[in-house]
Amino acid sequence: MGDYHFVYKDVEGATTQWDDIQRKLGNLPPKDPVFKPDPFTPGDDEKSRSKDKDWIDEKTEEELDDLEDDPDLNDDRFLQEYRMKRMAEMREVAKVVRFGSVVPISGSDFVREVSQAPEDIWVVVLLYKDGYSGCQILLQCLEELATKYPVTKFVKIISTDCIPNYPDSNLPTVLVYNNGALKSNYVGLHSFGRRCTPEGVALTLCASDPVLNHPVLNEGQSRDAVLDGVRKRFLEKVVAQHEDDDGSSSD
Repeated sequence: MGDYHFVYKDVEGATTQWDDIQRKLGNLPPKDPVFKPDPFTPGDDEKSRSKDKDWIDEKTEEELDDLEDDPDLNDDRFLQEYRMKRMAEMREVAKVVRFGSVVPISGSDFVREVSQAPEDIWVVVLLYKDGYSGCQILLQCLEELATKYPVTKFVKIISTDCIPNYPDSNLPTVLVYNNGALKSNYVGLHSFGRRCTPEGVALTLCASDPVLNHPVLNEGQSRDAVLDGVRKRFLEKVVAQHEDDDGSSSD
């Protein structure tokens, strides 16, 4: 029968009284320090960071596309926090809302509603005619933008009421005014890209001037305001899908 040898190991870092005396006398080398892992601080990396509205606000449009299937975005706590912040924003927006829709005007209204608008107001004018599909597509985009950016004034006017004999081939046309002057114009639906979307129209309108501004978050930062709208659309899509899933699972 073989010999068995047991080796006793104490708690790491523990020493005997005799060892301590010998180290004081210099007969033994100093003991090795006890290993301690670096302390963990929440938020040190991207994965541990809380996913809230502020985290979403830092994302680009391309990054949002990649996040659409992120399971953490369906977390009830995250969605509840987003809803609460969104409601707070809406209350602040309501305090400064001036417009919020595309208002029809006639030729006799043009000077008062457009040319004589207050200096701090940007006015987007749609020249249109009923029965033209391009006009309807662009109008739908402008109606959505009017809701999102209610400090910008949106109006629509039948083209020949605004400019006599205006060619139908130029429809739809958008005119942008500020401080009584025409700042830019866009002739035809193709001016807003291959696919006419609210975001595409917004980015075109903001290419050179701060035409669109969020009334609370992004005053004076037009392109940032547009991108903020893109992020909100993404989040609201996630919230809507989550609520639809909850409704179907409870049936």
